[in-house]
Amino acid sequence: MGSEGLNSNLMLVASNITRDFFTGGINVRALDNINLSVQKGEFLAVIGRSGSGKTTLLNVIAGLDQPTHGTVVINDQDISSFSDRQMTELRRHHIGFVFQSFGLLPLMSAAENIELALRIAGTNKKHRRERTLELLELVGLENRSQHRPYELSGGEQQRVAVARAIANNPPLIIADEPTGELDSNTGQQIFTLLRKVAEAGVTVITATHDPFVIDHVDRVVEMNDGKLLS
Repeated sequence: MGSEGLNSNLMLVASNITRDFFTGGINVRALDNINLSVQKGEFLAVIGRSGSGKTTLLNVIAGLDQPTHGTVVINDQDISSFSDRQMTELRRHHIGFVFQSFGLLPLMSAAENIELALRIAGTNKKHRRERTLELLELVGLENRSQHRPYELSGGEQQRVAVARAIANNPPLIIADEPTGELDSNTGQQIFTLLRKVAEAGVTVITATHDPFVIDHVDRVVEMNDGKLLS
């Protein structure tokens, strides 16, 4: 479902987003009337203390969670009314994910973890092989392609995760605490890689505690108690 009059330069518009959780008969407001617009090709960091609502916001943006109130428009599509099947297709082809814990399949090599994303999207075998090699070169892991996750450092695993996230050329990358389990030097390398991804025209939204993110992103917004601070 399209959104009439949406600026064509906008990748994301979140309007009046509220997310309530009911636990033990008590209403906890995780997101409180969030309004956020993100340009195509922008690298945005959402910062804030643990429990401020960063991850909940990213989950709502990505359609992994539904807002109690409000709408999310991604690339001219109002995802608020999407069916489960439509959401699966959106995430498969239009959104790449990078997680704090890497999320790699332990019995697959680096190359196989990347290729799996292409296989799920229905890419033919020849293109899967070519694209996987291209991505391994992009993230500097050509010589580690046959290593399994337990044979890779944390930074190398996260580079594989970034390569997997961009395998299908999604216009939007969601990165939740991508450097949370990495040392500061390796974390900077990951943000440098995400910066390169953004410079290629991909919109990148990351939630992070890492102070080094400020050196790499286009814009920083801060959250506190479920609200975006002005």
